[in-house]
Amino acid sequence: MAAFDGIDESGRPMDFLNNYWPLLALALWFGYKWWNARRVVALLPALKQQGATLLDVRSAAEFARASAPGTVNIPLQELAARLVEIPRNAPVVVGCASGTRSGMAKMLLKKKGFAPVHNIGGWSNFMK
Repeated sequence: MAAFDGIDESGRPMDFLNNYWPLLALALWFGYKWWNARRVVALLPALKQQGATLLDVRSAAEFARASAPGTVNIPLQELAARLVEIPRNAPVVVGCASGTRSGMAKMLLKKKGFAPVHNIGGWSNFMK
């Protein structure tokens, strides 16, 4: 078989994949974020029973405008300096506006030895 030249076995160009792979990758990424958030929402009652910390990493101004009951606000840019405020003996569920900052917070918390850590995506998912 020859090196990949953009032509499949039938001789048709694979223009769709060649031209649209970035959009396909982006769709897969958003699909994964949506699926993972739904999975964490389903786990939320059990995580709360285990004494999970519900952590909102949006800015203080965003948190003041709207927040879910029972959440603690530690903005992402302050998180590394305020880790002592988060109990290590219970799960942590992290949320933000869209799931991006909470994804970064999850990576930081896991790197610092917190486990288990879950990204619930958007903060409103805490209320589901």
